[in-house]
Amino acid sequence: MLPRVLFAISSAVVSLSMLPHEARAAPVDFVREVRPIFERHCYDCHGEAKRKSGLRLDVKAAALKGGDNHGPDIIPGKAKDSPLIHFLITKDEDELMPPKGGPLSAADIDTITRWIDEGALWPDGVDLVKVQDKTNHWSFKPIAVPAGEHSVDTFITAKLKEHGLTMAPEADRVAWIRRATFDLIGLPPTPAQVDAFVKDTSPDAHAKVINVLLESPRYGERWAQHWLDVVRYADTHGFEVNTERPNAWPYRDYVIDAFNADTPYDQFIREQIVGDATGKDAATGFLVTASVLLPGQIGKDEPSKRLARQDSLDEIVMNIGQTFLGLSVGCARCHDHKFDPISHHDYYAMQAFIAGVEYGDRDLHTPEAKGARQEATRKKTQLAAIDKRLADFIPLAKTGASRAPISPKENVDRFARVKTKRLRFTIEATNNLEPCIDELEVFNVTGNNIALATAGATITSSGDTVVADRHELRFLNDGVYGNSRSWMSNETGKGWLLVEFAEPHEIDRVKWGRDRTGRFKDRLATAYRIEIEQHEGQWGIIADDGDRQKPSIDDKKPVAFSTKGLSKEEAAEARKLMGERRPLEAAIKSAEEGGKAFAGKFRTPDEIHLLSRGDPEQPKELVTPAVPVALGTLKIPNETPEQERRQALAEWIVRPENPFTARVMVNRIWQGHFGIGLVETASDFGRSGMAPSHPELLDWLAQEFIRSGWSVKQMHKRIMLSAAYRQAARENATASAIDADVRLLWRFPTRRLEAEVIRDSMLDVAGKLNLKMRGRGFDLFDKRGGLSGFIPVESFTGDGLRRMIYAHKVRREREATFGAFDCPDAGQSTARRRESITPIQALNLFNSRFTLEQSEAFALRVKQEAGEDATAQMRHAWRLALGREPSPEELSDFTPLIREHGLPALCRAIFNSNEFLFAP
Repeated sequence: MLPRVLFAISSAVVSLSMLPHEARAAPVDFVREVRPIFERHCYDCHGEAKRKSGLRLDVKAAALKGGDNHGPDIIPGKAKDSPLIHFLITKDEDELMPPKGGPLSAADIDTITRWIDEGALWPDGVDLVKVQDKTNHWSFKPIAVPAGEHSVDTFITAKLKEHGLTMAPEADRVAWIRRATFDLIGLPPTPAQVDAFVKDTSPDAHAKVINVLLESPRYGERWAQHWLDVVRYADTHGFEVNTERPNAWPYRDYVIDAFNADTPYDQFIREQIVGDATGKDAATGFLVTASVLLPGQIGKDEPSKRLARQDSLDEIVMNIGQTFLGLSVGCARCHDHKFDPISHHDYYAMQAFIAGVEYGDRDLHTPEAKGARQEATRKKTQLAAIDKRLADFIPLAKTGASRAPISPKENVDRFARVKTKRLRFTIEATNNLEPCIDELEVFNVTGNNIALATAGATITSSGDTVVADRHELRFLNDGVYGNSRSWMSNETGKGWLLVEFAEPHEIDRVKWGRDRTGRFKDRLATAYRIEIEQHEGQWGIIADDGDRQKPSIDDKKPVAFSTKGLSKEEAAEARKLMGERRPLEAAIKSAEEGGKAFAGKFRTPDEIHLLSRGDPEQPKELVTPAVPVALGTLKIPNETPEQERRQALAEWIVRPENPFTARVMVNRIWQGHFGIGLVETASDFGRSGMAPSHPELLDWLAQEFIRSGWSVKQMHKRIMLSAAYRQAARENATASAIDADVRLLWRFPTRRLEAEVIRDSMLDVAGKLNLKMRGRGFDLFDKRGGLSGFIPVESFTGDGLRRMIYAHKVRREREATFGAFDCPDAGQSTARRRESITPIQALNLFNSRFTLEQSEAFALRVKQEAGEDATAQMRHAWRLALGREPSPEELSDFTPLIREHGLPALCRAIFNSNEFLFAP
């Protein structure tokens, strides 16, 4: 029955539209005729409370704009082209509107149709609902500071006075220097530093301490961590295949160096967006610190590629928006932002600025990096010459001489020189599972590896197990060692590889390994043969496992040559060459590690279209690079070259007139000192964020930040020299009843130290902290990436005793002991760390092997420096860890502990004390 009704309605619409003009009624009045229809049938789904498909029909601006799925629903003068009419008369039951109560009457449809054809006249000021002006919000307004002389304290005391409160007394000097030292360098002050400050009665004593701390290289390490939390820095790619991002760390080092150098914040922003134009390639690593899909994780079909590209661009837009502007711009990917004045169109206009950005390893173009690459090339030449001489000491295969055991790290098969264009490596058995090889190298008689892809060689296989960006055939001859760049067969215990050279060569060696880094020993080929093509289709064996010693998966130093059968002089020469080889390998590795960075790679920008519902398969109109309309007027043509687009964006962000940039950064600095910002939601200054507790102070600090030349160190001084910062953390029941969260700062807020500070401080007071800076991170787990199953490293030596900021950060994996202390896993941006108190924290810190080892080391240090007297030991331990002398009661209480359980037990208790774990 329904189709007949629809046919009758649509026929009526057509018939009415064909009436002579003079026979039609007077022009349709929106208020008297159209709005009542909308009220009766439409507002339940498309009104103030509910807006299905993003369409709202109770407000003029929203109704004429349309919903999420298409353009405007009402096209003035064109009823037959208006989607609204389509939904009223469609024969598709799933699309017919309204969905309840049956279709509109023919008369109502005619009224709406005529109204649209007549131009959809909707008078201003007649809407029943007033739409909130989203720009009428404090953060979108210019920075404004009251007239007069100001300081941090004038604003704080004025707000306290409004609530009948006053500041707490000044903290004692030991508490203040510990607070300041933890804040600026993330380590406790030494007893000598505490003594010097306590004795210094000069008016500028506090300023002198701050100046020394700001000049310490430890300062950059401490404050870089705050920044890395926000941009979700990690050393792995994330997503389902959480593979290593081996060259991410140059960005981490860039941030540390930038804070230490007090790089002006406006320049800091420019470098992170367009550092390739200023010789700061590593700085653009910020754009891509989030999880990314790798080529092997993206579907081969074009829609999958387009979606992955959109996801990549979205990560950049979100990172820029929340980090520099404190706005959730990414919310407008599918529709207008529900809270802030950022439209669907604004989002794609922002995306157009970075439409030429991609991700990947790139050569750094700094003088240091170029010099390192040149040095690595020279040393590789020297290494090749040594290897060629060493080859003379390796027994020839198939001669009956006993050769070295098969090793997971490196195996050399040497044979009499033979000329060929093709070589086949066949694996017949493994120690378990599918065989895996990290690099297959074939050397000609001049010592060159001719199996490299860069030398023109191609490789085929019997079949591969592909794990994106980890196990792929292309990694077998890319010149990179290690499990994360290796080939894996798709057959258990067997598989073959065939190398075809660019041209025939005389060869005399094949070198291969399961994992040259020595971390993986499974999947090792234990039976194999190496063949060369002698004539077309005819193969001959030149080496196999038959004359090797029994495989030894535990061999830490695989023998590359054998001294068996050599003269004394020849054996000495071989050992001498091996001694020369090791430092060369280390030097090459070190040089190559500093030459690349995972960062932005730039090309011709994509054309950016507005996408309906964020769907790349529903492109709409072409957009040009522009900032959100509510934030400014910057708009540049689509013909603008890629780098100039990013330059324009960076310059707009750092304009002093931009109300967000300075406010957001000074708020982050304030948060670093008081534990919470003047704006509690540090990365959301929009309407869904929190209002500032002291808006005038925030604007004054932002103004002073700009006036100082965007100096972060000057802002530290301004905050830390205030009376508000010098307050004691003393409780006050009356004040607490008025302001329990201490947002008005009637005392200094107590807060627990961060995970990194706790770990670093334990190492520091134990005398074990390794202060080596920069470079590749140390391992917290048994592997640097993968699907799952990360086994924590429990005992650390060497580089593992460096500051925690230098740890290899595995995305979405928390460090075993200190991850419980709210240390973020880099899965999401962390604008402000939570501060939880849980039983697992106490259990970890009391029982972990790390705590036990550092307690032993702390005790050993105390004994060495204080002697054997128990009282002297306790006094020294208190001074090192807590900056003060123990009380008589403490001496009395802990003496029996040392007597019964030893000094390490006391040290362990100190590490677990609130005084050690909380900022004073």
